[in-house]
Amino acid sequence: MSDEVLQTLTGILPRENILENEDMDVHTTFRVGGPARLMLLIDDREQLMATVRYLRLVGQKFFLLGNGSNLLVSDRGYDGIIIRLSGEFANITVDSDRISCGAAAQLSMVARTAADNSLTGMEFAAGIPGSVGGAMVMNAGAFGGDMSMITESVDILSESGEIMTLDNETMEFGYRTSVIRNSSYIVTGVTFALKPGDHDAIIACMNEIAEKRRAKQPLEYPSAGSTFKRPEGYYAGKLIMDAGLRGFSIGGARVSDKHCGFVINQGYASAADIYDVICQVQERVRDRFDVDLEREVILLGDF
Repeated sequence: MSDEVLQTLTGILPRENILENEDMDVHTTFRVGGPARLMLLIDDREQLMATVRYLRLVGQKFFLLGNGSNLLVSDRGYDGIIIRLSGEFANITVDSDRISCGAAAQLSMVARTAADNSLTGMEFAAGIPGSVGGAMVMNAGAFGGDMSMITESVDILSESGEIMTLDNETMEFGYRTSVIRNSSYIVTGVTFALKPGDHDAIIACMNEIAEKRRAKQPLEYPSAGSTFKRPEGYYAGKLIMDAGLRGFSIGGARVSDKHCGFVINQGYASAADIYDVICQVQERVRDRFDVDLEREVILLGDF
């Protein structure tokens, strides 16, 4: 990255919004990862449009970071630019049975806002530790619900630099995917369509789901949630357990004893430890059952 790129960015963003050599272990739920060369904090649409327009003009690649809940960053870090939305992108507003929010809003906070306003349909999302933008990319879901069921429209920044609005059908939601996933679109905001409900019943449902999470998932350890997608006709966790990998560990990384679909950081793992456990699980399940486990976790940097 040239000094000219950094100098130009300081003319687009406030200097305090440009973080150099930012440690990524504090920005991911795995709590591992080396430094990113630059992290840009973007507070509004004008800053986003100007920044992305410039980076694309000079051919400078960048990575859009949500809550880091589905990301494994190399111990060597990332020699590039990371964009993180903040400021107005974290806003949440309610209008009747619609909730509009920025891409940086936390999904759990939006679900709590829905409950506070007696709106039902979003209870399943209360414990998902991601941002709204990230949830659109992967059609995040849990306990029988996903984003496709409640999303009315999604605002995006297109490759041509325009703000566009995509409806639910155009989003092409599928299992852990959407039209955003393999495109250059950047999610800027979302509108959820919910229904009026009983406040106490909504809270009771959210509490029940939270209890199920605590009972079944290793929430006491850093992780990225479910490490693998569910292979068609199987459950990843059961395949891993049946392959004899419950508790399998390398360094500080371990296949959770509570839920074999989770690879956890026991508190002293490196990114390399976690990556090696993931690879070993994939290899052993493939050898034993001839099933390929596809990662949900995104890799950033060199492994």
